[in-house]
Amino acid sequence: MFTIFIVEDDPNISRLLQAHLQRYGYAAVVAADFDRVLEQFQQLRPELVLLDVSLPKFDGYYWCRQIRLLSHCPILFISAREGKMDQVMALENGADDYITKPFHYEVVVAKIGSHLRRSYGDYSGKRGERTVEVAGLTLYPERLEAALDGNRTELGHKEALLLETLMQRAGRVVSRERLLEKLWDDQRFVDDNTLNVYVTRVRRKLRELNIEEALETVRGQGYLLRVVWRAPS
Repeated sequence: MFTIFIVEDDPNISRLLQAHLQRYGYAAVVAADFDRVLEQFQQLRPELVLLDVSLPKFDGYYWCRQIRLLSHCPILFISAREGKMDQVMALENGADDYITKPFHYEVVVAKIGSHLRRSYGDYSGKRGERTVEVAGLTLYPERLEAALDGNRTELGHKEALLLETLMQRAGRVVSRERLLEKLWDDQRFVDDNTLNVYVTRVRRKLRELNIEEALETVRGQGYLLRVVWRAPS
């Protein structure tokens, strides 16, 4: 049974979320102390976090950053803030998705199921470890890690999925539509800037491996991952 940690200070919303998730077979736990969210997370060790932006004392962005220091579990923001910058900030701080209020509980459950399948589904440790390799760069999708020449970097779930899709078609342009389809089940709820955020994050991860200018934007078409890396001089 998957455990969902609900960090929402509106008691009506948290109660309804908890009841709805329990109805679908999840173990849903509501945060009891908004000053000690990280401690509760460490004790609970959930598979997924539902996190509001507006919280007492520290906001959701802060707690998202703290959780990311310990875990790569999916984090889904739920917020009444509808601005594009709020969604971009959530992704920049480590979130995997952003759901605006008011929302249909069925949509929340569907998104939770989607993220759990991608994070803990058929390929997570059941058939031996998968790897994807291109020109010495090795991606470990289940480990959420990439390595090159003895250097390693950790990835978020979406970052790993994006890099895997690009590596599988290295040297060829991958359309934005294909990437959106790979990363999100329902593209209607994904802002166009969202993919840009993840591309920027993957470029940053590649630079940590001393790979510069490998992920190219092909205007009007999509993105291309070069097969031959250019290391910094």
